[in-house]
Amino acid sequence: MQSPSDIVSDARTAFAAAASVAELEQAKARFLGKSGALTELLKALGKLSAEERPAAGVAINEAKGTVEALLKDRRDAILAADLAERLKSESVDVTLPGRRQSLGGLHPITRTQSRIEQLFGSMGFGVASGPEIENDFFNFTALRMFPDHPSRSMQDTFYIAGTDRVLRTHTSPVQIRYMRSHQPPIRIICPGRVYRCDHDATHSPMFHQVEGLWVEEGVSLADLKGTLTQFLQRFFERDDLAIRFRPSYFPFVEPGVEIDMEWERTEKGVKYLEIGGAGVVHPDVLRNGGIDPERYSGFAFGMGLDRLAMLRYGVNDLRLFFENDLAFLEQFR
Repeated sequence: MQSPSDIVSDARTAFAAAASVAELEQAKARFLGKSGALTELLKALGKLSAEERPAAGVAINEAKGTVEALLKDRRDAILAADLAERLKSESVDVTLPGRRQSLGGLHPITRTQSRIEQLFGSMGFGVASGPEIENDFFNFTALRMFPDHPSRSMQDTFYIAGTDRVLRTHTSPVQIRYMRSHQPPIRIICPGRVYRCDHDATHSPMFHQVEGLWVEEGVSLADLKGTLTQFLQRFFERDDLAIRFRPSYFPFVEPGVEIDMEWERTEKGVKYLEIGGAGVVHPDVLRNGGIDPERYSGFAFGMGLDRLAMLRYGVNDLRLFFENDLAFLEQFR
């Protein structure tokens, strides 16, 4: 059996050879563990005579204290070396340019809607909203789109099976609901999401519309033309922007018109792009909204909000707005 001094010498050598805390723990077990050299010496004290036992006990305890001190010093040295190495590898070069935190921004459709609301608000129009899941009456019948009317085939509709409800195909139902709860004068726009079974570069199953309604005594087609001309010229920031109104059919207005705006000017003249429909509100629609058509008249219009965004920002594919491509969206931040 080793003497206490030999054990201290072996421990000093073993601890110094340990390169990590794990190796140091293994070396510790050789001397201070349950079967370690010092533990065995303590167990053997009982075999010594009464005269030998006190001196042997003192020597063993002194050796144990020395081994524990050596262990602590070596552990501290290893931890200090590990920390120094980590600090060296994780050091920060404070002379490098800072990395700015990325900031979010409004979606281009949201920006466009906000601009439209602001411009119409300056002309006295409020903003109205309604449910996106509508019943047949508000989405079709109240707007003179009867079950056997061919105009229904103009809109590819998402029907909810087993009910008379649909995903609204336009925001016109908001106009009916608003008329039923308000009396003229009424001057509102109705921006929001609408749904149709259509998907290509210029159409999406979910898209955004903005519709408008002005009902008051004496409102005419002239008011419609003046309002929309002023809006489009201010929206596109061009006082010379050419606007054209062509006769067209919509079941909920009479007369009805298509709204065209200048697309480009050439030597042969102005090329136009159709961007919406409008007209004088049909008397039956006013009645369905609870308004007397003998006293009041009004005009209504509808435009694709997404189309206006495409034209304003020069985007040639509607689907880009809804693909969540950050490289695309960050251009509008």
